[in-house]
Amino acid sequence: MRKISTLAIALLLGATTVNAQTVANFDTLTLAGTDTFYVNYSNPGNDVGFDDGLAHFECVYDTAGYSGLRRGFAYSNMTDSVNGTYTNIYSAKTAKGYNGSNQYLLASAFSTIGVKLKGKAAGQPVKGFYITNTTYGYNTMRDGDGFAKKFGGVPNTDPDWFKVTIKGYLAGNAKADSVDFYLADFRDADSTKDYIIKTWEWVDLSPLQGVDSLSFLLSSTDTAGGFGMNNPAFFCMDNFETFETSSVGAAPADYVAKVYPNPATDKLYIEVKDRSVSEVVVRDMSGKVTTSFAATGNRIVVSTADYIPGMYFIQLSGTNGVATTRFVKQ
Repeated sequence: MRKISTLAIALLLGATTVNAQTVANFDTLTLAGTDTFYVNYSNPGNDVGFDDGLAHFECVYDTAGYSGLRRGFAYSNMTDSVNGTYTNIYSAKTAKGYNGSNQYLLASAFSTIGVKLKGKAAGQPVKGFYITNTTYGYNTMRDGDGFAKKFGGVPNTDPDWFKVTIKGYLAGNAKADSVDFYLADFRDADSTKDYIIKTWEWVDLSPLQGVDSLSFLLSSTDTAGGFGMNNPAFFCMDNFETFETSSVGAAPADYVAKVYPNPATDKLYIEVKDRSVSEVVVRDMSGKVTTSFAATGNRIVVSTADYIPGMYFIQLSGTNGVATTRFVKQ
């Protein structure tokens, strides 16, 4: 039997709660000059992280390894999009932050790293953040080096991938869902669809619902040799966006929309009840946008005939808040 999925929205028309959002864009964090990055050896082996927006970003430096950054985040304004060696780990392949900003975060996540929410954001959903590859990571996957392989192999037939897995926690308990985002993906039988991310892409974390902390871990198919992942264990982050106040996870009896049929075949119908909804975004399980469009009217038809079978997330956004549900394409 097909079922109708009822999408609960956090804030409905006429609700008195204000759903404010805070963006950590890292532009106000102080650096010594241009083409530099955050370094802190004041407490080796322990967290010397920093706060921005309503979040604390873990950072652990020590004297071991080639970078000194054992794990966690460091803010950067490096602009080298060419040097793809270990001497240039702090540069984004974009050479800039999201939307051309000067600063962004470098994340070292060979082991699990964390972000803790603060103040009014703690216990609420995280909207998401923008992500891209480092220059070092991108060039290594594209070309290979003495330690890591060229993604896809020679010829380009290996189903390689590189992803970050984000998990949410509340009061020490892991949430049931996690979010995977593929920074490189060569799994499709059609090699023209292979990609390595080199632009800023949105990662939607709303499926995790209310959290007080997040963990990030990188993994890939390049594990030959038995010592773990061979390609560089870095990514870049910008515009980390939290909700200050929300009732997601404890929605009132009213609902913003009905989504059916679920599973879907050729078409998906969205019956919208909250007239503030202005945008519909459909994402696949990797977080990549499949479809996005302005919401018009109270009955929306989404063509799913060309979707690859699997699970998808629908996000409805409007002045009253953001709501997310999922459906399966058969």
